[in-house]
Amino acid sequence: MTAQLIDGKALARSMEAKLAERIRALPRKPVLAVLLVGEDPASRVYVRNKVLACERTGIESRSVHLPETATEEDVIRQVRAWNEDPTVDGILVQLPLPRGIDAQRVIETVALEKDVDGFHVGSAGALMTGREGFRPCTPSGVMEMLESIGYELRGKHALVIGRSNIVGKPMAMMLLEKDATVTVAHSRTPNTKELALAADVIVAAAGRADLVTADMVKPGAVVIDVGMNRRPDGRLCGDVADDVRDAAGWLTPVPGGVGPMTIAMLLVNTVRSAEMRLGAK
Repeated sequence: MTAQLIDGKALARSMEAKLAERIRALPRKPVLAVLLVGEDPASRVYVRNKVLACERTGIESRSVHLPETATEEDVIRQVRAWNEDPTVDGILVQLPLPRGIDAQRVIETVALEKDVDGFHVGSAGALMTGREGFRPCTPSGVMEMLESIGYELRGKHALVIGRSNIVGKPMAMMLLEKDATVTVAHSRTPNTKELALAADVIVAAAGRADLVTADMVKPGAVVIDVGMNRRPDGRLCGDVADDVRDAAGWLTPVPGGVGPMTIAMLLVNTVRSAEMRLGAK
């Protein structure tokens, strides 16, 4: 058996086309403000990809790049300026931030109604209590991918490997919302393989290449690879080993899987913020 691939790139482009229609109905373009601090190469690539996606859909992006030497107060000053700008609908602070800057303090400075990344403690609280709010983009993208293949989560056993505030924890909450039975494994979990073999859905989000191998996957399981790593030869890979393709029923590729969907959900949140701000239905 060879797993069917869930094409995140194709799904993201389809979502972008639908967003473009919603944008044309607004009195002005939605505006996403993006802050990059420092010279991290991966962050520069991520920001460029987000700006290109904005251009494809008709969202206006405003980017500010602060130097590595910027202070925490410099960063917060820029965020506050965007908070007060009525034309800005969403604010994205690209992580990681340089050493010496408290990322959580910066995130909490973002106005809740402009927190299109879904990282603010208020957004996290809304997710935890089932209230309306912006959801983190990566787990939201995963849920869209599961929906795209018509996968019914109710009663299924889902294993989330990783417990970050950005992916693992919100991912578990979103799966719970769909009535899955959820287990979260992490670096201190002694029996991850045993848990994985019992899972109908595995979401690998620990940032370690080849973390999930074929002998950990129940035949036919859905495997979502959130990881983004590089092998010694420079090849991009996820957290899931190549041999899983012969065990899983469905699998997300790296690249071209969860990554494009993360950006798509950022755009969804930005358009939704603009619609709320402009009184659109």
